[in-house]
Amino acid sequence: MSTATLHPETAVNPRRRKARKVKELGTSIPLTAFLWLLAAVYAFPVLWFLLSAFKPGSELFQYPLSFLPENPTIGGFEKAWSRFDFMLYFSNTLAVSLTTTALTVMASAMTGYALAKYRDQRWIRVFFICILATTMLPTEVILSPTFIVIRNLGMYDTFAGLVVPSILTATGVFMFRQFFLSIPDDILEAARIDGAREIGIFFRIMLPMSRPIIMTLAIFSFQWRWNDYVWPLIVVGDERKFTLQIALRSIVGAENIDWPLLLAASVMSILPLVLIFIVFQKYVMNEDINAGLKD
Repeated sequence: MSTATLHPETAVNPRRRKARKVKELGTSIPLTAFLWLLAAVYAFPVLWFLLSAFKPGSELFQYPLSFLPENPTIGGFEKAWSRFDFMLYFSNTLAVSLTTTALTVMASAMTGYALAKYRDQRWIRVFFICILATTMLPTEVILSPTFIVIRNLGMYDTFAGLVVPSILTATGVFMFRQFFLSIPDDILEAARIDGAREIGIFFRIMLPMSRPIIMTLAIFSFQWRWNDYVWPLIVVGDERKFTLQIALRSIVGAENIDWPLLLAASVMSILPLVLIFIVFQKYVMNEDINAGLKD
């Protein structure tokens, strides 16, 4: 005669698992609700800003204030596209941002690779510390000497004056250096034994492996240059060379502000950043940073 007997621990385990799930659920629900509330707090003014771009000027300051536009209009967008010469300022900003981003990624990758893999001499470490020390200086401190250098080089009121000072960033160098330090030197030695040259090792092996860092720095760099206001304001005087941020500031008059035009142009100016984040965030989030490495 055979009888099935259950071990006491076997009978208790399902209860423990159920109790653990209930406890985890009780903890996750308040945290999830808090995060949704925090997201709503941040999203509310942004949503109000977007909807206000579709309101006529008479609705913007009426009392009581209305969240949704009562008489939606795209007049502000039409005015921004035609009278504001939005396309000119957009193309200027896009050209400066793309050029600076490409040069920033390449310069940061090369510098980070050199600091990570050619660290035999002490001066290289000192050089890296000096680069990091620049992050402790406020931007306002270096504006005056940077402007003097740009002016003496004949780059004042040119697109080159906007691009050159922003190419090398301590943040990008640090990101690439830390990544290349995580790659074993055995990979480089194996490539050298196979006859690869140093420039080939960098472009054919190291640079493709650093694709997640490239994507991340490219997004950050593009955003920095697209939203840059102070430096273009100082170095550019010709209105035909204004970037979007400077052009938006020119809408604000001393006594009168065309709010529908300003809101519509501001909404149009942030669309490229939103599109870039939507398109490229998957490359940053899904890339395997340890690609090509073994545990």
